Amino acid sequence: MMDNLRAASNHVVLKIILGLIILSFVLTGVGNYLIGGNNDYAARVNGQEISRGQLEQAFNSERNRQQQMLGDQFSQLASNDGYMQQIRQQALSQLIDQALLDSYIKDLHLSISDDQVKQAIFNQQAFQTNGKFDNAKYLGLIGNMGFSADQYAEALRKQLSNQQLINAVANTDFTLKGEASKLVDLVSQQREIRQATLDVNALAAKQTATDDEISQYYQQHKSSFMAPEQFRVSYLLMDAASMQQAASDADIQAWYDQHKADYTQPQRNRYSVIQTKTEADANAVLAQLKAGASFADVAKAKSIDPISARKGGDMGWLEPSTTPDELKNAGLTEKGQMSGVIKSSVGFLVVRLDDIQPEQVKSLDDVRSAVAAKVKQEKGVDAFYKLQQKVSEAASNDNESLAGAEQASGLKAKETGWFSQDTLPAELNFDAVKQAIFNGGLAGQNGAPGNNSDIITVDGDRAFVLRISEHKPEAVKPLDQVKAQITDTLKHDKATQQAKAQADKLLADLKAGKQDALTAAGLTLSASKTVDRNAQDPVAQAAFNLPQPADNKPSWGVSEDMQGNVVLVAVDKVKTGSMPQAQIDEMVKGVTQNNAQLTFEALLQNLRKEAKIKYGAAAQMQ
Repeated sequence: MMDNLRAASNHVVLKIILGLIILSFVLTGVGNYLIGGNNDYAARVNGQEISRGQLEQAFNSERNRQQQMLGDQFSQLASNDGYMQQIRQQALSQLIDQALLDSYIKDLHLSISDDQVKQAIFNQQAFQTNGKFDNAKYLGLIGNMGFSADQYAEALRKQLSNQQLINAVANTDFTLKGEASKLVDLVSQQREIRQATLDVNALAAKQTATDDEISQYYQQHKSSFMAPEQFRVSYLLMDAASMQQAASDADIQAWYDQHKADYTQPQRNRYSVIQTKTEADANAVLAQLKAGASFADVAKAKSIDPISARKGGDMGWLEPSTTPDELKNAGLTEKGQMSGVIKSSVGFLVVRLDDIQPEQVKSLDDVRSAVAAKVKQEKGVDAFYKLQQKVSEAASNDNESLAGAEQASGLKAKETGWFSQDTLPAELNFDAVKQAIFNGGLAGQNGAPGNNSDIITVDGDRAFVLRISEHKPEAVKPLDQVKAQITDTLKHDKATQQAKAQADKLLADLKAGKQDALTAAGLTLSASKTVDRNAQDPVAQAAFNLPQPADNKPSWGVSEDMQGNVVLVAVDKVKTGSMPQAQIDEMVKGVTQNNAQLTFEALLQNLRKEAKIKYGAAAQMQ
């Protein structure tokens, strides 16, 4: 049974459904279907209790979400008590917000009808087959998750109520036509500019750097000249895929006999059901059916289960793993046989066995190629593990080289060149291998070779044994290796300072009306060009930070271009641009949504401010 549940929980469709409803289950009282009550509580919100169990479920859900999102990094973060407490507080905060929203929704008399819930279920693609609602799939999927139809519908109703509130808040925000027009004018604005460039590289070629300046820069910036830790590694790679062996007829037959269940479809039954609230209603239904009434007609008219009633009670084909216990225990063994009144957790049932599909077993001839592949794979894996054992023993007995491991395996060790953590060879790029190399346990003293590693298994079907041949610790590069780099940096810095000083002087002259200042400096303005606010060019961006030109005189400023040159910028004219209507609509929509989000956050803040919130001992539990 547990194997079936584990397999079901990994099914992609179940993951989709869980993704849609898990928030509702975690953040609402529906979580109490899965966890028991407890006198200890996490918080009380206006008298409504949030139990320790609800908090634990919300905390575990958020913890699992972050683990999936962060991967290996999560293990390190999880060891920090402060980080885990932060997750717990975040989960509790979400539970409190949901309790406040539930109460607010109730005060506003927002409600979701049964028809809306039903339609939401019918529209869920996870419950459809070939674009049509599949009742058997629906019941099977939610059953595998441990929920009845009523529990699932109630959780969905809460989710839809939340969405109704969000939509109501979002639809209250709007942008006035005049506001939108001003926003469009601002965003689409264009500017005509000219520019004069002071070439920093040309100025740098005329600069010098003394030995004292170079030495001083080196001493002050040694951390910028670190050579990373370096390694050379010898390794053997064992691959199960390369060890597959031929499969004999006897091997294939034996494997098929042992795994015949894998090629067997169990007996499937097709049922129709009528669900009622009371036993009296069920007895009345049973009487009608015994009097000759059509089961489908009675189901459509009398059944309180909207899903099966829509199909005349038909529940589709059910395998043993998806058949409710009430149906299994009804004692129905022949087609057309009808039960008496059955008491269940959802009311009372009258059930009919409509059809039986016997167990079906695929013959060996039908699956021979697949079985042969399985046999080859298992033989390869078996040989793989046996080889690992031999290599492990040899590498341990001769711990100062891979010679013994080479002899035991019949494989030739490979040798890498020098690499750092950032330049690890692709063939060694596995987390377990990186951990073995870089955690310090295999490196020898003072750069000497280290010991052999244990067997390192990766991807389940490959394994390494390796040793660090040579090792260089992190160190500052000597001055003679970086002198040329420092010289270029110093010369470039001096040139940049000179260009900025010259540009500032020219800017002052130009603002004072000295129009010949550029000519005197040997500079000329470029031809006029039009730039818009979305331009990535830093000169264009600087132009939009300058004031608009006045009195037919340009507005001047200083910037740098993408090559690091210093640039004098003249803004000659500001023009109104245009924007496609679709882009305008999208921009206004974005602004509106942003405002709606701020409004919703303000709503939550006000609800919290006015609420009586009392925290219990469970809120502080680590």
